[in-house]
Amino acid sequence: MSFQIAIDGPSGAGKSSIAKAAAARLGFIYVDTGALYRTVALHAIRNGADASSPQDVIPLLETAKVALKHVDGAQRVFLNGEDVSDIIRTSEVSMGASAVSAIPEVRAFLFGLQRHIAEENNVIMDGRDIGTVVLPEAQVKIFLTASPEARAERRCRELLERGEKVDYEQVLRDIIQRDYNDSNRATAPLKQAEDAVLLDNSALNFEQSVDALLAIAEKSISANGGK
Repeated sequence: MSFQIAIDGPSGAGKSSIAKAAAARLGFIYVDTGALYRTVALHAIRNGADASSPQDVIPLLETAKVALKHVDGAQRVFLNGEDVSDIIRTSEVSMGASAVSAIPEVRAFLFGLQRHIAEENNVIMDGRDIGTVVLPEAQVKIFLTASPEARAERRCRELLERGEKVDYEQVLRDIIQRDYNDSNRATAPLKQAEDAVLLDNSALNFEQSVDALLAIAEKSISANGGK
């Protein structure tokens, strides 16, 4: 039986980078579900669709072949054979991902892929409804969060490192709006699972966040007799 660690939380809390580092230290497969939704959003944008419109997006699922591959130990996401791992990290695609993820048909489209990977491997999977919907039986559930201000500062640093112009106030507004959208959507809203451990890393740096997450995970792994 596989060992599953489910990490949920709002945008910008560092779920992907922290989960990726923790997975490497544990020898687990890392699954970034947010990248899958970003890829669907990219497909919608490229086809001139309104990412928030089910009527626009649902027909496009027939022409979207989304796949996760691990290349040299790193997860890469492909859209119709093209590696789009870097392209999907723009602010436009990020907001589009929030929109398409509210469409039930999109979630159903990606659900099978996520579950299959988790059933076949020891995984750390992060997203917004992993512990509540995708992997409700996960042995470890963590809700990773940080204040909107801390998340906005991190996002600005990330964008600056890519050479993009940033406006802190706009980034903060986008994060607050995305939090509202993700928490209030009708389908699979962002919320902490009842049995999830809350981890607020507002005051933690990256390494401290990884160590804190691993401490929670390894306690459960030991209780279950190891991986």
